[in-house]
Amino acid sequence: MTTTDPSASFGGKPLKGQDPRVRPALVEGENESFATVTEAVAKVSEVPVPSTNKAWIVGFAISLSLLGMLGLLLVHLITTGVGVWGNNNPVYWGWPIVNFVFWVGIGHAGTLISAVLFLTRQNWRTGVNRAAEAMTIFAVVCAGMFPGVHIGRVWVAYWLFPLPNQMEMWPNFRSPLLWDVFAVSTYASVSLLFWYMGMIPDLATLRDRAVNTPRKIAYGIAALGWSGSSRHWHRYERAYLLLAALATPLVLSVHSVVSFDFAVSQVPGWHTTIFPPYFVAGAIFSGFAMVLTLMVPARQFFGLKHIITMNHIDVMCRILMATGMLVGYAYAIEFFIAWYGGVQYETFAFVNRAFGNYWWAYWIMVSCNVIFPQIFWSKKLRRNLWVVMLVSITTNIGMWFERFVITVTSLSRDFVPSSWGYFSPTWVDMCMFLGSFGLFFTLFLLFLRFLPTVAIAEVKTVMPQAHAHGHDSHGSSDSHAPSGAPIGGGSAAPASKQDA
Repeated sequence: MTTTDPSASFGGKPLKGQDPRVRPALVEGENESFATVTEAVAKVSEVPVPSTNKAWIVGFAISLSLLGMLGLLLVHLITTGVGVWGNNNPVYWGWPIVNFVFWVGIGHAGTLISAVLFLTRQNWRTGVNRAAEAMTIFAVVCAGMFPGVHIGRVWVAYWLFPLPNQMEMWPNFRSPLLWDVFAVSTYASVSLLFWYMGMIPDLATLRDRAVNTPRKIAYGIAALGWSGSSRHWHRYERAYLLLAALATPLVLSVHSVVSFDFAVSQVPGWHTTIFPPYFVAGAIFSGFAMVLTLMVPARQFFGLKHIITMNHIDVMCRILMATGMLVGYAYAIEFFIAWYGGVQYETFAFVNRAFGNYWWAYWIMVSCNVIFPQIFWSKKLRRNLWVVMLVSITTNIGMWFERFVITVTSLSRDFVPSSWGYFSPTWVDMCMFLGSFGLFFTLFLLFLRFLPTVAIAEVKTVMPQAHAHGHDSHGSSDSHAPSGAPIGGGSAAPASKQDA
């Protein structure tokens, strides 16, 4: 293998006896072939229901219980009113808006991994992009729920959209809240299309491997008649490239628009131009943390360690550390801007964040987002899965507190001391937030169980067997794809009897 092999595009020390100019392959194992990759990913979905992984059953039961609690609380909220929350005067935006911004941020890593890293030809993305895309969809579902119920009268939520009506009432297009509606809905639709289209070749593989009629019908309908022909592959690759190009601006635009909810106001602590890049960096930071939180257990329980390798974990930890430093820089610059601007209200807002009534939330945020990720300077700790899980979970805790600090501290201490107040969440606030995790994990666990977790077609394209020079380095007896068989799909000519 030479250094131009796409499978050798990632960090790490060379294996013993290996050419030091060559980096480790993306799929580990001496006898790995197209057939073994297909088998490893497809068997997760093909396991009979009675034989489902026990860890999955336990996780699904917990998630479903939390989802049921969320449903009951939504009924309680709608029938009783938003007074069941802790929102008050002046903190009209409480936990619902904090949770909305948190979940939108979680969904950012999916688009980054799928679109931006695809356009920059980062081949290591192939192991985790499918799960990251699914995470994006489910996080946006959780995010969209909170503004819908936050308005109080959910039965008139359609007033948010510019629909003709007999009252001649029209949304205010100068309001960033309306910009949010368009930005998040566009992000959700493009992400859903990108995720589903990328799965079509793999759904066809599951269709061809199905052993019972219901599965054949279900996967057959979802595969949209994919046959693996050259024409299908050509159109698929062109469409995927175009969607990646369309999705890339969304990485910057969506959370920038979300930040405008705060930045265009006159509230001290919000009225600052640093918010758009600050929010985007924070969103990527929290998104990668959630990808690690989800994929570390998934690779352990579903036998995907040779596809989602320690090198994947290592690279994502580096990105987590880098974005954590960007977020820390933004925290410092906020204080500098407040001091340099010379506005007493701004200065007070930031001093109050660090030393006022909510000082504990601020320092939890700084510790989790700035201090803890610095341990990833150590390669040994980047490859310790317990440490990785701990830091990724604390990062998500810290990013939630960041949104809490931004929202609540500024509203609770406005211009006039006579209007100051203190926000305390109720049990309904807390339980609805936990319930949103139930919704998220229920959807994600169903995805893990019934759909291809890893992009089979894309992983095959970065294996040595997909290239003429891959045979000698990896000792594989299957170094060339068979004539007429696309390297990415399982629905054209099979590579071997085992593939068939």
